[in-house]
Amino acid sequence: MHFFSVVSFADLDAAIAKHLYSLQHCKILHLVRHGQGVHNMEGNNGPEALLSQEFFDAQLSPLGWRQVDNLRKRVEASGLARKIDLVITSPLLRTLQTAVGVFGGDGQSQTDGIDAHPSLTATTTVNCPPIVGVELCRERLGVHPCDKRRSISEYRSLFRAIDFKLIESEDDKLWKADTREPFEEVAARGIEFMKWLWTRQEKEIAVVSHGIFLQQTLNALLNDCQASFNQELCPRFTNCEIRSVVIIDRSITGSCYPETISGELRLHGDANIPSEEVSN
Repeated sequence: MHFFSVVSFADLDAAIAKHLYSLQHCKILHLVRHGQGVHNMEGNNGPEALLSQEFFDAQLSPLGWRQVDNLRKRVEASGLARKIDLVITSPLLRTLQTAVGVFGGDGQSQTDGIDAHPSLTATTTVNCPPIVGVELCRERLGVHPCDKRRSISEYRSLFRAIDFKLIESEDDKLWKADTREPFEEVAARGIEFMKWLWTRQEKEIAVVSHGIFLQQTLNALLNDCQASFNQELCPRFTNCEIRSVVIIDRSITGSCYPETISGELRLHGDANIPSEEVSN
């Protein structure tokens, strides 16, 4: 049994006032799927397309960059950008690009490539929260080259504002060419990640990750909640979508109470995102 509950997030102040949850027993998580990657475009043609080495550590597509730009504007307009204490990102190129593009410092995003993006070469996180790379929130591991990461040294040269100190291995030792991580293990890794997040002192955290990882993690966290609440939070994330949730220390609730706080903040990076995607 997990030691915290998850409820959807609409208005934190109203939720806290109504249910008398102390902030020290809560964390607000803003879960973000990366913008469209170049592999997503081909993945819609079938899963075999994702076996191509051409998509090794896939970067954002031109549409993905537009989604990032749009989401950044919406996050800033909503006031969310000023509230986030920490950004955690999967250490894959498309999530690193999304994390910096949405939550990074001042600068105008470009829609193609990575070298021209001014935020990627920033040396400090001025006017933005710290951004930290964490292996636990990577996409489902193995087989697909798009889910294999580059060396940390290469990432550091591209993303000088991101902290990679928590990643122990220079090269990718988790990805296996002949073994695809079972969904059960993805979910277990998601729970481990959430438990680690709970130990952080920050109270409002953005997590930039992947479709399968986010879906499996939410499914695992909500497996003892009512079906309608699962249906609200657990559908597949679209590219550059935010779903905001509150996690609560279960010791003060005794169980999961999804019916007590309804609604959630959802922001999308682009209105023209395909509803079904084979890739991650």
